[in-house]
Amino acid sequence: MRLLFLSISILLLAGSGFSQTTSSAKGGNYTQEAKKLKDHPAIQSAFEEIERLNSQTIEELVLLNEIPAPPFGESKRGEKYRELLLNAGGVTVWKDSIGNILALRKGTEGKRTIALDGHLDTVFPEETDVRVKRRGDTLFAPGIGDNTRGLMVVLTVLRAMEKANIQTKDNILFVASVGEEGNGDLRGVKYLVDRGEVDLNGWISIDVSGVGLVANRGTGSLRYKVTVSGPGGHSWGDFGLANPHHALGQMIHAFSDAASRFTSSATSKTTFNVGKIGGGTSVNSIPFESWMEVDMRSEEDQNLSSMDSIFKNSIKQALKEYNDNRKTGPALTLHLDQIGFRPSGMTPEESSLVQRSKATLEAFGVSPRLGIMSGNANWLMYRGIPAVTIGWGGQSDKAHSLDEWWMDDKGTLAIKIALLTLVAESELAN
Repeated sequence: MRLLFLSISILLLAGSGFSQTTSSAKGGNYTQEAKKLKDHPAIQSAFEEIERLNSQTIEELVLLNEIPAPPFGESKRGEKYRELLLNAGGVTVWKDSIGNILALRKGTEGKRTIALDGHLDTVFPEETDVRVKRRGDTLFAPGIGDNTRGLMVVLTVLRAMEKANIQTKDNILFVASVGEEGNGDLRGVKYLVDRGEVDLNGWISIDVSGVGLVANRGTGSLRYKVTVSGPGGHSWGDFGLANPHHALGQMIHAFSDAASRFTSSATSKTTFNVGKIGGGTSVNSIPFESWMEVDMRSEEDQNLSSMDSIFKNSIKQALKEYNDNRKTGPALTLHLDQIGFRPSGMTPEESSLVQRSKATLEAFGVSPRLGIMSGNANWLMYRGIPAVTIGWGGQSDKAHSLDEWWMDDKGTLAIKIALLTLVAESELAN
């Protein structure tokens, strides 16, 4: 694992994608470029269209949100989104082999392709009630912000560009990706970048609340499923057999203690979490299997590598101690599956994409702040392609909970910011 993290760092430094986009704006002044572009008649026309479309944008936000999109079950929402993209016009729309919905808007030169992305999936299982409740000016529903609102920002940018007849020199790929959340493990973006039909030169994800943040760094994460197995039996008649649940509890305790000591002194934020536990058949049965899913994250590859070692060593040692003290029967066995890997990464601040993202915010009077998050952009950074994540606008909170909400407080501002950033990086041709 340590070698893997080292290779990531080398690739980030050597990736050819960054070298293609670090050239300065004319005169080296991205702020001046953004202000000039913001005042261009075609851009102003697009902004007017974004305002005109706002009520439709919100109604379709409700429509999309009420189509469930659980992990590995995004197809129904994807088909509806595909229909909306087709109706917007000006693009070639298709569904790739893994389920991403893609729309290509060709540039006048087409030498490069810049992507604007929102993800289709939510964290909520199929049976979750995703109907939208309105209380005053606020919408309440699981997924209403993360990331249904992101999808609507992407769609409205396309509609506004079409209405204003904005032409860019570079191609633009509008992306509705699958598998961003949880055990989806970025499967949509991984497929698109590594095996897809379009070579990408830049990536803008709409996947964070509000406006102002330009996430040019990606939080790394590792995820595992731990399964402890044994013979199982009757809680009375077979008492004394090794119990996978008891062993798993001992393993969690050992890992939590060791990991807490490490994170309390780590050089940067590093976290761990046991998110799911399962197994067993009845209250009066010794289970034959017990399992848990574990998430570890860090801003630094080295810390994540250390956490990985702590995790593996502590659970193996705890299981050994449990087995050594069992009264009868065979020892329990351990099976470890890696179910997720998001590499950390960074798009350099001096890259044109980061500079233009910041300059666009400043052009609208918003103070930009660079930051870190975990999402689709991680994989682009890992592959040496410049990427940032910016906001979906309005006000929102409680993401990943049943109480998630979004309110249209200057929500159109985020769409204008996304459009201007995208057009700046793909270069206005008209």
